[in-house]
This record gives sequence, structure tokens and C-alpha cells, in this order.
Amino acid sequence: MDEPDLFTAAAEERQAKEPGRAPLAVRMRPRTLDEVAGQRQLLKPGSPLRRLVAGSRGPAATSSVILWGPPGTGKTTLAHVISQAVEGRFVELSAITAGVKEVRAVIDGARRAVGMSGRETVLFLDEIHRFSKAQQDSLLPAVENRWVTLIAATTENPYFSVISPLLSRSLLLTLESLTDDDIRALLRRAVADERGLEGALELTEEAEDHLVRLAGGDARRALTTLEAAAGAALEKGEASITLATTETAVNHAAVRYDKDGDQHYDVASALIKSIRGSDVDATLHYLARMIEAGEDPRFIARRLMISASEDVGLADPTALQTAVAAAQAVAMIGFPEARIILSQAAIALALAPKSNAGYLAIDAALADVRQGLAGAVPPHLRDAHYGGAGKLGHGQGYRYPHDLPEGIAAQQYAPDAVHGKEYYRPTRRGGEARYADVVEWTRGRLRGEHKGE
Repeated sequence: MDEPDLFTAAAEERQAKEPGRAPLAVRMRPRTLDEVAGQRQLLKPGSPLRRLVAGSRGPAATSSVILWGPPGTGKTTLAHVISQAVEGRFVELSAITAGVKEVRAVIDGARRAVGMSGRETVLFLDEIHRFSKAQQDSLLPAVENRWVTLIAATTENPYFSVISPLLSRSLLLTLESLTDDDIRALLRRAVADERGLEGALELTEEAEDHLVRLAGGDARRALTTLEAAAGAALEKGEASITLATTETAVNHAAVRYDKDGDQHYDVASALIKSIRGSDVDATLHYLARMIEAGEDPRFIARRLMISASEDVGLADPTALQTAVAAAQAVAMIGFPEARIILSQAAIALALAPKSNAGYLAIDAALADVRQGLAGAVPPHLRDAHYGGAGKLGHGQGYRYPHDLPEGIAAQQYAPDAVHGKEYYRPTRRGGEARYADVVEWTRGRLRGEHKGE
């Protein structure tokens, strides 16, 4: 018994019987590629996606697919369109709620289906970036042996969030945010289509323009906002969706902030970028939106700690201390008083001098290591505290810095492959100016310069 497949079938059956109760964004989900809004770069004649949906034979027809793009660009939609073109079972899982157990259940069911009837299984895995490496590894045998055709969706860069073996076995399709014209066409279709508002209301030009601006290239947000505005208009007995009604409905809908949806990530991103941009007022605005929506204060505190290191760094070494103290206080106190603590920390970070030098430094060092620039540890730095180490030359020639007046020994520390590399490039902003002077002098001393000073 394949429970995920049965759950999906039951949900589809309920939706078919009660289409009016499904959200507008679900009812208006495209049934064919020709109904998909935007993504022209993926829908050209002869494109891999067209061939896959058309059922053509060849590599593109049997490959697993990774759909990468911002929220509301049609990843789930494309998965359903592809599933309809494949004559087989369609199973949908979310990496938010599913684990290895659920994945293995789907794979076992897929193996039985292949062995008994040759029936193919399409597994749609939403938010695959939330799976750990081990969880993603569990998918490899099924993809490798083509027991399942995997369609995975992610909002994060798959080159960082998806394991290489899985990425190399999949067709990567990059989706782009919808244009204003795409959103406008989508809204007009939803107003007129029998699956949408069925022409029951008119959408004024001013209201349409407002909805397009609010959508920000997100089809789901556009349809959700339209649905809220339409509901408000019907409650008032109006024949048209006006700008005034739309503004009222949207302001009310904004309070229903989905902590697991798009707003969660969009507003969190805007908060961090406002701190990075030193706009204290915008910082407080986005913080207030998260607090008012009932966002977990620990999540906000974690984002502030990351910002303290990523964006402020050593330009203000106390920033991280402030953020950590705020996180500890928030964990002990909670709302409503935690709003004051979060505000204090956010203001301090927004007004602090900024430097991402530490962030860039570690990423540059990691990049070299990943490219194989590691090499052997210099012999004089190797561990010499065990028998036989001396015979291997370990520790010989090592100069103990504390024995020298300046406390710095001019000797090679890095492996040959990266000797002379300068990863940390401090700014002259805030407290980091002091580090800039120290780094410049220290590097010179390590190279044997500044003798006699």
C-alpha cells in the first residue's frame, strides 16, 4: 500500500468535487505548458521541457528534473504539467514534512510498480534544499536505476543546496520571476476564466496596476491578493474590484503572514538587506511586520546574529556580542517584551559600521581548499609530540613566537600551494581600521620585513 500516492489521489478527488473551496492559485494552476505564465526561455519549441512533456524519447524524456527559481514562478505548476504527460503514478512530497522513511516508502512502491507492471513513478519533491545530504543520498539509487523520475523544486542555488551526484543525474531548469506583463495577463485570465472568478467581477485598471506592483513577479502572490480583493468586493456587493477595495483587502491580508511561505522569506530577506544598507527605519518596519505576524522571535534573533558577522564583522566587534545577548534574552523572556530587545539589537546593527571582509575571507579560503589548493603542512609546523616524530623531521626549525621581542616569527605557516595568499582584506571602516594596520604590519614582519623596528 503506497500511502503518499493514495493521499495525493484523495486530495485531487476532493478538489475535483469541491473546486470552489480550493484557493484561486490552485484552481488557476495551468494544465498545459501553453497556459504557463512567463518562462519563455524554457518553453521554446524543441526545448528539453517541451520534449519531456510531449513524451519524446531520448535523454531529456527520462531525466530527473530540478526546478530552480524564486517563489511563485511556477515550479509546482511545471511539476504537475510534467506529471500529466507521464503515464504513471504521481507522488508529491515536501521536504519540510517528509523524511527518509517517507522517501523509502515511495521508492519501495516504485520498485514494485516497475516490477509488476512496468508503470513509471514520478516523485515531486518540493523544497529539496531542506533535505540533508544523507536524506538526498537516499534518493540516488532510485534516480540512478530510474525506479522514479524525480522532479525536485528549490528556491536556493542547487549548486550549493543539492548534492553533486544528484545534480549530475538531473536536468536543471532555471525559472525567472514573472514580468509585469506576465502578471497582468495572469490576473485577467483569472478574472474571466471559469476556474477563476468567471467574469462575476470587473477589475479596474487602477486596481490591476496595484496588484501587479504588489505581486513583485510572484504569480501565487498575485492570485492570492486578487482573491482577497474579490472577496472584499463581493462582501460589499460591488460589481468591480476597485483600488480602494484592493488596498483594504491587502492590508487585512498582510496580517495573515504565512510563517512557512513566501512572506516569511521575503520579509526576512528585506530585514537583513535593510540592516546591511544601514536604513534603520526600514529595518524597524520589517521587524515590526515579522513581530505583528507572530514570527518566532528565536528565528529573528538567529538572523540578527548572522547579520552581525556577515555584514558588520570587525568594523564593530561588539555587534556579535549584542546579537548573541539579544538571542539569549529573547529565549528567556519571549513576547511581548522580546520586541524591545530585538529592536535594540536591530537598531545597533543597522547603525553600526559595515564590513563583510571576514565573510569574504573565509569564502576565499574555502574556494581554494575546494579547488585542491591544500598541500602538506610544512614540516616545522607538524606535531612533534610523539615518538619517532623527530626522525621524520617534524617540528625541526620551528621558531617559537613567544621567544621573540615582537611575538612574531618570520617563518612559513601556510602550505606551499597557498603561501603568500592574502584572504583577509580589512576595510578602513569603524574598528576594523585598527585591524587593517595590524594586518599590514604583521604580514610584512612574517615576510621578514620591518627588521630593526
